[in-house]
Amino acid sequence: MTKNTLTADVVLEKAIELAQKSSWESFSLTELAFLLDCSLSDIKHFYRSKDDMAEALFNRADDAMLSLASDEEYRNLTSDDKLLECIMVWFESLAPYRPLVREILAYKLEPGHFHLQAHGITRVSRTVQWFIEASDRKNTGLKRITDEIAMTSAYLASFSFFLFDNSEQHSCTRALTKSLIKKINQGQKLFCTSALAKPVPISRHNSPETK
Repeated sequence: MTKNTLTADVVLEKAIELAQKSSWESFSLTELAFLLDCSLSDIKHFYRSKDDMAEALFNRADDAMLSLASDEEYRNLTSDDKLLECIMVWFESLAPYRPLVREILAYKLEPGHFHLQAHGITRVSRTVQWFIEASDRKNTGLKRITDEIAMTSAYLASFSFFLFDNSEQHSCTRALTKSLIKKINQGQKLFCTSALAKPVPISRHNSPETK
């Protein structure tokens, strides 16, 4: 394959092909270079490591989710419904690669792979930020912080479920995600109620100074 025809997408597709035949951990970049008839340096031009390739796969999910913003029907949804669609489209873009995604995550979580785990935390945070933007959530201050924490928890719980969900069109994942988003709102209402509640005044008779 000539350098002119070698692209990031071509390299990633061939890497996925190799990994699906063996595993994410066992396939080597040397094998990939041989399959593409190129050098390791050519691959390094696009990806510095297999983890960069994994990131590229997740970036595809980000792009698929962000493309929703151009859909007029999507723009007319409520923020919660937008969030649900964002998360589900993100999942569905990875559906053809679920066994591979499970292997990637297992590899990242192996003892000693601290740099991959740190990278994974950054990846989750970045994706959640895109969810916030695409779903048009306009919270500020402490409400924004609690919303982001709850959203991250809901996303990760749904993602873990999705990776093993064999229901038709991932309907069980959708139901779970919708339920978790509803709980985010319930938590927000509770937070707002607590924040706005006035402190109970201490009467002079019961104050420590009078005892």
